[in-house]
Amino acid sequence: MSSKEKYLGEFEQFLLLSILSLGDDAYGTTIRQLLADKIERDVTIGALYTTLERLEKKGFVESKMGEATRERGGRAKKYFKVSASGEQALKRSKQALNTMWQDVTLRGEHSCE
Repeated sequence: MSSKEKYLGEFEQFLLLSILSLGDDAYGTTIRQLLADKIERDVTIGALYTTLERLEKKGFVESKMGEATRERGGRAKKYFKVSASGEQALKRSKQALNTMWQDVTLRGEHSCE
C-alpha cells in the first residue's frame, strides 16, 4: 500500500464526508457548522484548515476561491471539493471498518447491525 493509499483518520473522514454532503456550498464555516450539527463536534477554524490543507496535499481535496463579498469585508470564500482519489480513500476506509466490525459484538448487543 503506497502512502496515498493509507487509511484516513477519523477527522479526515468527517471532513471529506462533510464536503460531499455540502456539495457546492462546502467552505470553512459551512463545514464547521455541519460537524457541530451532525456529530456535535466543535472544531477550531485552525484545525479545520490545517487538515483541509493536508488533504489537499495528498490529492484528496481540491479548492478554489470564490468571489469577494461585502459581508465578508471584501474577502473571498475558499470552496472545497472531494477529488476522485479522495472518494477512493473514503471507500477504502469504509470497507476496512466494515470488515473489522464483522463478527464483533459489544456488551449488551446481539449484533452490530
